[in-house]
This record gives sequence, C-alpha cells and structure tokens, in this order.
Amino acid sequence: MHRLSLSAVVAIALSATVSVVPARGQGNNANGGAACDRACLTEMVDTYLSALVAHDPMKAAIARTARFTENTSQLPIGEGLWLGATEAPTTFAIYVPDVGARQVGFFGVMKEYDNPVMLALRLRVENKQIIEIEHIVARGLNGASMKNLVAPRGGLVSDVPAEQRVPRDQMLKIANSYYDALLQSNGKVAPFADDCVRHENGMQTTSNRTGANAPSGGITSTSAMAKIGALGCADALNTRALSYITGIDLRRVAIVDEERGLVFGLSMFRHRGDVRTIKIVNVPGVDTMPMNFGPIDLQAAHIFKISGGKLHEIETMGYMLPYMSRSGWEAPLTVPAGPQGRTRPTLRGSTSGAGAPSTTTTDSHPR
Repeated sequence: MHRLSLSAVVAIALSATVSVVPARGQGNNANGGAACDRACLTEMVDTYLSALVAHDPMKAAIARTARFTENTSQLPIGEGLWLGATEAPTTFAIYVPDVGARQVGFFGVMKEYDNPVMLALRLRVENKQIIEIEHIVARGLNGASMKNLVAPRGGLVSDVPAEQRVPRDQMLKIANSYYDALLQSNGKVAPFADDCVRHENGMQTTSNRTGANAPSGGITSTSAMAKIGALGCADALNTRALSYITGIDLRRVAIVDEERGLVFGLSMFRHRGDVRTIKIVNVPGVDTMPMNFGPIDLQAAHIFKISGGKLHEIETMGYMLPYMSRSGWEAPLTVPAGPQGRTRPTLRGSTSGAGAPSTTTTDSHPR
C-alpha cells in the first residue's frame, strides 16, 4: 500500500435528515431520541462487532433501512464479512467517535474463518440506530506485518493534552494536506512531526531503521525501498518514490476525535499504470525504480494522529480494486454528450451522510 499506494480528505459530512425505520429486533421506544455520545458510539461498534461474529444482525441496533458496503460493493446486511467472521478484535482496536458528525470510525484486527484480517469500519448513527455501515477488509495480511498489528501504537489510543489540541477545522485541513503532500511528492505540504511513522496494513513504511518491509505491488528494488523506508514521513515523500500515484479522489473525512487528536479518512488512490520507471531524488545510490503494474486503484482508510498541529502516527489500510472504481457512497453524475452523442458518467461525492468530495481533491485524470 503506499507501495501501490495508499491514502484521504473531505470536509464535514452532510447532515441529511434521515427517516429511520425501527432497528432490527427493537421497537420505536427502545432507542429513544437522545444523542449518541462518545461512549455510546464506542459501544455501538462493540455491539456491532459482536453481532458480526455471531452472524446475527438482529443482535445490533441496525435500522431496517440501513445501507451496507464492503470493499465498495453494496451488499445485503448479513453477507460479506458477516458470513465468515470468527473472532472480534481483541488487542488491536482504534476508535474514532465523533458525536457532532454522528459517526464513528474504527480500525481493528479480527478473524475471518480463523485467519487474521484488518477491518476499517464506519458507522453512521441516528437516534441510536445504525443507518450506514461501511467495511474495508484487508485479507491475506503479510506475516511480517502482524507484529505491528498486535496492539495499536500508544499515541493512537491516548488523549492529547489540552494545550496540544487544535480545532476540528484545522484537524481536517491537516489530514487533507497529507494526500496533497503525496500527490506533490513534497514533505513540506503537510505538517509532519519529526517522530511521524506510517504503517500500511501493519507494515512500517517510514522511519524503519532495521530494514524496510517488502513492498506490495510491482516495485522490485527492495534495496532501494530499504533506503527510502528508513526515511521519515516527510523525507520519504521528497524522494518522489510515490510519484506513480495518478490521483487521490473520492476523499471523505467527516470523523474527528478532538480529545485523542484523531481523524478518520477514506479515499480512492488511482494508479493509471503507464509509468514503467520513476526517478528518485535525494537517495544516494538510487536514481530510478521500476514500476511493474498496470491500471489499478486502492480503496484506502487512514487514521491520523494530530497533536500540536503536527502529524505523528499515521495508520493506513486498504484493498486493491480495478482502475476507476467507485466507493459505493457517491451518486453518478451525467455530463453533456460527447462527439458520439453519448452521455458520460463521472463521479461525485455521496449525497448521504458519508460525505461529499473535498473542493481541494486532485483530479484523478492522468497527469
């Protein structure tokens, strides 16, 4: 992943008025009208995961009209991970509750058919009922990455001291600047802290002093990747090692936990696949690196730790998809007919509570 790479960010999700049918197995009065606070949102995740492992949606407060996607496909609730989940997350779990957005983001490592998988989960809650469910599931995890998926890094599960917290709007801008920094191969575009470390599906891909993890995708020069992977978050970008990313769009960021300094972001990474070699700079002994993959996308989820206005821990995960995939949460937009008299569909952000595209999102057309 950021070796076929990763990443996301959008402004606050649209606050749409939603008509909610009583949750499965619950009556109108079971949930009440009170807002779901931080503890409630966290409990919603835990209850949902328990229901997932029990293969029984009736055990969670899921509205009958709830919408569910897994790896961008819209599925009936009870399909996908619901079929094979065998163990809920135990030690690796990161919660990002946002009372104002009425959403919660979550990263966890659980088991499907007794094999470890990494789950990014987004729930939208209205009147204490789940009305939107989004799964990103990374299966076939690299065995070398599992040591980083035993427990979250401390910064991702600890509160930010009051004097180091920044306002919500600023946190969203900082998170979004990460994607812009990737696209520009410029570590100065985002406020990376000196201690910033990025993990991708568990693999440590920056500040790795003991040798970089084996890259995913088609990058074959492991010695070059070891040198680049030893660099910090900003310096690694300055090498242009990620310049094969064509665009990062369908960015959605609507979930912020100011107390812990966390932002949960979703996006689609585009790789046109026409680049066979990239030029590397600022890495002694490494001038170029081969690219051995064709057109492909990466649906990505990120959790950013922001303290003192800087990016510290970056936890990322994602799943490969065909080129120019959609997220499952946006509506089609028809543009005027072309020369052949056909209308051409384009992509726009969701009109639901999942969020709309950022005005600063970079176009995914070839650069």
